[in-house]
Amino acid sequence: MTITRLAAAAAGLAVLTACSSDGSAAPPTVAPVPSVTGAVTPAPAPSVPGTPDLGAPETIATGIDVPWGLAFRPDGSALVAERNTGRILEIAPGGEPREVYRVPGVEAGGEGGLLGLAVRDDWVYAYFTASADNRIVRFKVAGGEPEVIFDGITRGGRHNGGRIAFGPDGMLYVGTGDASEESRSQDRADPSGKILRLTPEGRPAPGNPWAGSPVWSLGHRNVQGIAWDAQGRMYGIEFGQNRWDEVNVIEAGKNYGWPEAEGRTDDDRYVNPIVQWGTDEASPSGAAVAGDTLYVAALRGERLWTVPLGGGSTKAEFTGRYGRLRTVAVAPDGSLWLTTSNTDGRGDTRDGDDRILRFPAK
Repeated sequence: MTITRLAAAAAGLAVLTACSSDGSAAPPTVAPVPSVTGAVTPAPAPSVPGTPDLGAPETIATGIDVPWGLAFRPDGSALVAERNTGRILEIAPGGEPREVYRVPGVEAGGEGGLLGLAVRDDWVYAYFTASADNRIVRFKVAGGEPEVIFDGITRGGRHNGGRIAFGPDGMLYVGTGDASEESRSQDRADPSGKILRLTPEGRPAPGNPWAGSPVWSLGHRNVQGIAWDAQGRMYGIEFGQNRWDEVNVIEAGKNYGWPEAEGRTDDDRYVNPIVQWGTDEASPSGAAVAGDTLYVAALRGERLWTVPLGGGSTKAEFTGRYGRLRTVAVAPDGSLWLTTSNTDGRGDTRDGDDRILRFPAK
């Protein structure tokens, strides 16, 4: 693995690690994120009020069994995936969670199960671990069998990826893992260890870097966070192995280094992260952007990281307060939703776990 250096070579980005007065490591600093090539063109979107008020938490659901995927419907309600049961719950502030669909064929085990969710029009999209692979289906909660739109993503006890989201260009982006088989990440013919870009029907999207291929970027270990800012810049959240977790600016056709690089490197074949944390501080999963801040939910680190996209120091919020944090998302009303992951077999379960928290816009 590569040795850390103080300045990132790619795209002129600088990420510095400082020390506080007592000699302990201070949170890393990120330079302003520049415009990048390969950014998708943002579609017009309604403005949302304010920024999330992290000082005003509201618990809106408890007793959820390993919540993983979270996606909002046009009416502001949320759909939440339970990893181990295959259930999809509808949750709205002030209401009780109710099951609206159960995805057939989910084979939970290890890090696999019912993972990411996305919503487009009347369709719900789900990424899950089946008996032979990881796959993506779509369905309507009103009823009917799910339609498989993409399959053949290698499953494993670990590193199944699983985050899916529609980008500003209307295409479906998919974060996959290497299934603990590292060589897959550099094999352009293999969908594992990649970010994929698909049409809503599951075909390779037009304009992908390699014609006829679903691959948008490669060299990933385990992507579980995808987000865009108002300028169309895409961010990918990456689990490291033993040293460095990463936040990357994702560009079409670029290589992010795994397994040849973990964290920043001098090798100009690979794109450097804009920020990296030690794995005990992060093990990051979901991500969302509100205003000029990227929010990153950390599992092992048991905190919510805030990354100022205009430059400055990253900041850890809620360290240890809620336990493991899996998914963070911004609702249509500008509120921030955050899920815990203490019932996943790796956390200390607390009364009411797992829970979903909401932070209103201010």
